[in-house]
Amino acid sequence: MYRFLMSRQWVILTLIALLLIPTMIRLGIWQMHRYEERTARNQLVSDALAAKPVPVEKMTAPGHTVTSAERYRTVTAKGHFDTEDEVVVRRRTNSDDEVGYHVLTPFVLDDGKVLLVNRGWIPSDGPSQTAFPKVPAPPDGEVTVTGRLMPDETTAASGIKNLEGLPDRQIMLINSEHEARRLDVRVLGGYIAQTAPEPKGDTPELLGNPGKEDAALNYAYAFQWWLFAAAVPVGWVVLARREARDRAQAAAEGSDTTEAEPAAV
Repeated sequence: MYRFLMSRQWVILTLIALLLIPTMIRLGIWQMHRYEERTARNQLVSDALAAKPVPVEKMTAPGHTVTSAERYRTVTAKGHFDTEDEVVVRRRTNSDDEVGYHVLTPFVLDDGKVLLVNRGWIPSDGPSQTAFPKVPAPPDGEVTVTGRLMPDETTAASGIKNLEGLPDRQIMLINSEHEARRLDVRVLGGYIAQTAPEPKGDTPELLGNPGKEDAALNYAYAFQWWLFAAAVPVGWVVLARREARDRAQAAAEGSDTTEAEPAAV
């Protein structure tokens, strides 16, 4: 009854099924790994945002690489802004997906070291993309700033190309090593996204809190792939039984037709 399973068509179908099962199981495992990674990241973000503010020099130093555990930690710094060496970061969006700039201002600490402060977003509403935009001034004199510690931006991590030949005082990536060479001073590793003091007139627009990744979606995808893997052998059995039934029925109908024909004289 099941000799048809040795046909070329069914051998190919069986091989495809045998290939799909481990592939779908592996995809489910990969989605579960993504769920665990995203859950761990969300926990790190929550822990960092909930932690008490600490002085920035307890978290970073010149040449330091900000780790994932240090990212988003709230830090404070006391000093003054250096607007003469201020730059803007091109092609950045706000919460409404409007394209503009991030304002990056060196913040000189009391001991002379420099902390890079991302003061927020401004629109690119100038006459051209080559002219330096009008940037609201930060507070004068000595001030204490608070912000979330961020790692240096790289092309590999962000996908943003570090273009050459940009207009004066415009950059593509926030990188403390590059800024240390440009300013010829000791710059703390990473930078901070300012959260306080709030700017006058709500501009620059402060950056919002980091969003949480949708880990539950990966969890659902994992079980979806495993259900697909379980459905493959079930589907194969259903198709095989249907094929066998159809062949048996066709054979029975052919036999009945032969018996009903009158004998030739």
